[in-house]
Amino acid sequence: MRYRCRHTTRYDYGEDVPASHHIVHLTAREHPLQRCRRNLLTVEPGGNVVRADQLDYFGNPITYLAVQEPHRHLVITTESEMEVFPSPPIDAESTPAWERLRDVVRTGMPVPNDGGEILQYAFDSTLVPTGPELAAYAAPSFTPELPVALGAIDLMRRIHRDFTFDPHATTVATPLRQVLANRRGVCQDFAHVIVGALRSLGLPARYVSGYLRTLPPPGRPRLIGADMSHAWGSVWCGSDQWLDLCPTNGRVTDEDFITVAWGRDYDDVSPVRGVIHGGAGHGLSVEVDVEPLDD
Repeated sequence: MRYRCRHTTRYDYGEDVPASHHIVHLTAREHPLQRCRRNLLTVEPGGNVVRADQLDYFGNPITYLAVQEPHRHLVITTESEMEVFPSPPIDAESTPAWERLRDVVRTGMPVPNDGGEILQYAFDSTLVPTGPELAAYAAPSFTPELPVALGAIDLMRRIHRDFTFDPHATTVATPLRQVLANRRGVCQDFAHVIVGALRSLGLPARYVSGYLRTLPPPGRPRLIGADMSHAWGSVWCGSDQWLDLCPTNGRVTDEDFITVAWGRDYDDVSPVRGVIHGGAGHGLSVEVDVEPLDD
């Protein structure tokens, strides 16, 4: 699948901001199943902006922005063309027993093809603390000697069944324990739940941010700007194999999903974060449009 993606973030301030500094995760990362054919990031106002592009600790493209002129509005827009390839079908039944991978983490055994990154996803992070409540929720999906992918898929389906999508139930600051208790939230919350539940069993899991192609009802046109940023989880299945799972939709990810970044939780890969001087409060609006070019 080929896509044209447009992500616009707009801040409106109550008074002039003399200067602002931002870290932006809006450029989609490349990996074996995804290629960025074109990317353009623009900033308004753009008269006096210092910019630096590099990779963060997790290998995600990031942009540092310093807007060094007074501004009442800030608009950051990324336009890109992406190519997403079909992933080889995973034989879930042939993945290792989940206890074997848990024991690799517990004993600190060498991990094949680790590259120094797999084990870091097995432990607590800022927004995803592990705990007995999450382990208890995950336990019915992970019976003894069950292949890890089968258990993770069952857990994903249970979250999809048990939790209600409610954009008014949570904020970025809502604790994971509260999300688990109330069983309401948005894709970010559900991604944190599956990641936290897997880690609470001792399994490495990472948080993935990106976009999801949304299909309009039959006979209806696509709504420009109606798409949203999306999030899901990914579980390590041994060697260099990861399985991406979307509990919001109860699906193993496919060519409908575009990866922007991954890390330990939302705090590692938030689309735009920063510091402003002044401003007297602000309003925020975000529009995302994902247009399939092959349709």
